[in-house]
Amino acid sequence: MTAVLALKLFLVPLLIWLVTLAGRRWGPGVAGWLSAFPIVAGPILLTLTLEQGASFAASAAEGTLLAVVAILVFSLAYAWACVRYGVAGSMLLALLAYGLAVGALQALRLPLGLAFALVWCALLLAGRLFPAVPADGGGSRRKDLGWRMLAAAVLVLLVTAGAAHLGARLSGFFAMFPVMSTVLVGFAHAGAGRGSAVALLRGMVAGYFGFSVFCVTLAMQLRAGGVGAAFGLALGCALAVHLVARRMLAGQAPVGLPVRGS
Repeated sequence: MTAVLALKLFLVPLLIWLVTLAGRRWGPGVAGWLSAFPIVAGPILLTLTLEQGASFAASAAEGTLLAVVAILVFSLAYAWACVRYGVAGSMLLALLAYGLAVGALQALRLPLGLAFALVWCALLLAGRLFPAVPADGGGSRRKDLGWRMLAAAVLVLLVTAGAAHLGARLSGFFAMFPVMSTVLVGFAHAGAGRGSAVALLRGMVAGYFGFSVFCVTLAMQLRAGGVGAAFGLALGCALAVHLVARRMLAGQAPVGLPVRGS
């Protein structure tokens, strides 16, 4: 239990710290891309596996996969809301849209393969639905790192503590609660402007291709073999797709819908 507690309290905040530093060096698009790698959901699912068993975690991974669609709803809602509103208004609308999406997805029961296909179709479409927001010239704030790390630790503790009451499927959805998006995008919008926030959200979409591969591989392998092999294979497959998606999208100009008055 000491190792599990250390995983909850230290690993995820450390990873968020690294993503934050990388984003400050290479820009919000890279930060978004990196944050979409399973650096939050992965440790949560591992903790659920250790505490609740492989079958429970496999079902949670299926819920996490489908929850990618809810994250895309959150991202698009925030991107379009920030064209007109500030951080508070944009965040409120985005979280409301996310909650409605989770409610709808909870009632949707799909086979794993069909859920995977739905997520990839949504990812391919989402990249074309962002508003065309120009880059901002503002500088980013640098006093938010502690808050990002604290938010991650609290999320992990809440999800794992409530897993037995939430059930496997809802635990998987809750593992995808947009803590990374909320913290990273909110501070990017406040510190560097809406252009930085939208660029970060675009980067997240590119990263979720690899994330979805992680979820589907983990869900299959946890029911077929050992925990270590399942997570190792899932991470390896996710990393390969993650890098390929970045290379394929790096040279493309951002695709977006025009914004009236911009």
